[in-house]
Amino acid sequence: MIKYFNRKIKTYEIENVAVGKYLEWTYSSPIGLNILELLIKKKIFSKLYGVFCDSRLSRRKIDNFIKEFNINEDEFKVDKSNYKCFNDFFARSLKNGARPIDYNVSTLISPCDGRMTAYENIDINNLVQVKGISYRLKDLIQNEDLSKKYIGGTCIILRLAPIDYHRFHFLDWGICEESKKISGHYYSVNPIALRKIPKLFCENKREYSLFHSNNFGNVLYVDIGATCVGSIVQTYTPYTQVKKGDEKGYFKFGGSTIILFFEPKKVKIDEDILEQTRLGFECKVNFGEKIGVKL
Repeated sequence: MIKYFNRKIKTYEIENVAVGKYLEWTYSSPIGLNILELLIKKKIFSKLYGVFCDSRLSRRKIDNFIKEFNINEDEFKVDKSNYKCFNDFFARSLKNGARPIDYNVSTLISPCDGRMTAYENIDINNLVQVKGISYRLKDLIQNEDLSKKYIGGTCIILRLAPIDYHRFHFLDWGICEESKKISGHYYSVNPIALRKIPKLFCENKREYSLFHSNNFGNVLYVDIGATCVGSIVQTYTPYTQVKKGDEKGYFKFGGSTIILFFEPKKVKIDEDILEQTRLGFECKVNFGEKIGVKL
């Protein structure tokens, strides 16, 4: 069972996890763990499933997925009948206004829908994956010099569940460098898996890019793939000026994670998010909503 905090109505809710029993079995039982290591974490497994989700045969999954997870069709930019495959639906765009954006220059917004945890004054050699499990930033991005710039800074983890809107965006005006790819495995990023696989974020396929933000300093974006994520697709043009809220990219099918790192004394995260993180809960946030302020 995964419980998260809904900050809009200030109550805790239980997440409806796609294939929750399967995840528990895979990451907890000896047989499941063997299958995980032999097949599920491998690129070929996610690639083959990605091919299926790109095929017209996968369209039959769309209606059931919408009904099972109560996804709001009124937000869709195009009618569901126009999606050519499941990945078309999964990486769907939303109507203008479906995610209001706070354009105040001092407001830090969430770059995506997801479940958020946040940490201030971070130790880059002891970053929290989940309680009791940590990793090092230099192992995550394989760049020690860049890692050192975030000593004492702020880290935000945004976990996108399969039911979420899966496009991610820029949190400010600025210029982003090209995305650097790091090969890896394809473990699930669900909390069930995070509790079982040490340094999972450093094990999975991932990409990172440095965003030179006008108002929040040099922000490090780390996009992490997961089981069945056919690919991480970057849609922005490197080294060109972008606006707050512009699209940066999207994930194909599968739960995914975005981790953001801010330099010291650049941002202050909203207290309700920090408090829930201290209590061990994620906060549900939507793209465009306020999650902090500029210092």
